[in-house]
Amino acid sequence: MTGQQATLYTQAGEQFAPAIARLARAMERDVEKARDLEQDIHLELWRSFERFDGNCALKTWVFRVAHNVAADHAGRHSRRPATVDIDEIDTLPATNAGESTLAESHALTRLHAIIRTLPLLDAQVILLWLEGHSGAEIAEVTGLSTGAVATRLSRLRDRLAAQFELPEDRT
Repeated sequence: MTGQQATLYTQAGEQFAPAIARLARAMERDVEKARDLEQDIHLELWRSFERFDGNCALKTWVFRVAHNVAADHAGRHSRRPATVDIDEIDTLPATNAGESTLAESHALTRLHAIIRTLPLLDAQVILLWLEGHSGAEIAEVTGLSTGAVATRLSRLRDRLAAQFELPEDRT
């Protein structure tokens, strides 16, 4: 353990712990498994800071490690729901209407459920975008070109938005 490793881990925790927790919850439906994933991410971050050479931003490093751990986690767990092609998302059950707070909670739960059915790379791209990362940052974390990220994001946003549109009034 080095002093730099501890300093970097502390900085990462202060800046990115909430985003790591959200990633874990979005990738894992079961609360206990989500906590396990979050701990696995923190452990790997700690280990990875021995190798951190500063050739990329701390933010990029943290999210690259977090998403790699999440990808490994998803691959290890066979109980994960089967993925659905992005073009088939509209076949998933529609949301129910309710009070505003309940509706928002339901929408968030539904969004996470939809994200969990996406192929892993699509899930990573949309989660990073939802966390506010730029296309260039997403490209750096995922290894995609910025053009591929832009195309994938456009397609994902359109398909996800369609899942939350109200049906047209048919009077």
